[in-house]
Amino acid sequence: MTTSSKHEASIPNPALQPLSVLIGEWTTIGTHQLVPDTIFHGRTSFAWLEGGAFLIMHSEIDEPGIPSGIAIFGSDDALGAYFVLYFDERGVSRRYDVSLHDNVLKWWRNAPGFSQRNTLTIVDEGRTIIGKGELSKDDVTWEKDLDLTYTRVE
Repeated sequence: MTTSSKHEASIPNPALQPLSVLIGEWTTIGTHQLVPDTIFHGRTSFAWLEGGAFLIMHSEIDEPGIPSGIAIFGSDDALGAYFVLYFDERGVSRRYDVSLHDNVLKWWRNAPGFSQRNTLTIVDEGRTIIGKGELSKDDVTWEKDLDLTYTRVE
């Protein structure tokens, strides 16, 4: 296997072009229902990977208890769908389905005993993203999870 990133497939994936609104550096401020008196501060970045074949996200929260993570967005052209693979500092890895419609980005996973969904609304001409997280431990009842507001670093 070659280690060179100069590969013929290192080209923009046209299916991912709608996600280009995310490209850049963001500061984040968030809350979590389990620690109601704490404001979480952090950073998130989105960048093209391998010439645009994929999109990579790096996220960090300064306060302990919220893991730093990496996510890689890709697509399945036959299904017309997006997916993300996630990995964090705890060693947790997950696969999420993804959609983007009318400036609303969603990612979710349905897993017995621990389902998650995030809704990120892109506002202010792409300078702000308001993220609302939810989780379900019984696949019926949903409760608030981490909420983050992303502000683009100009």
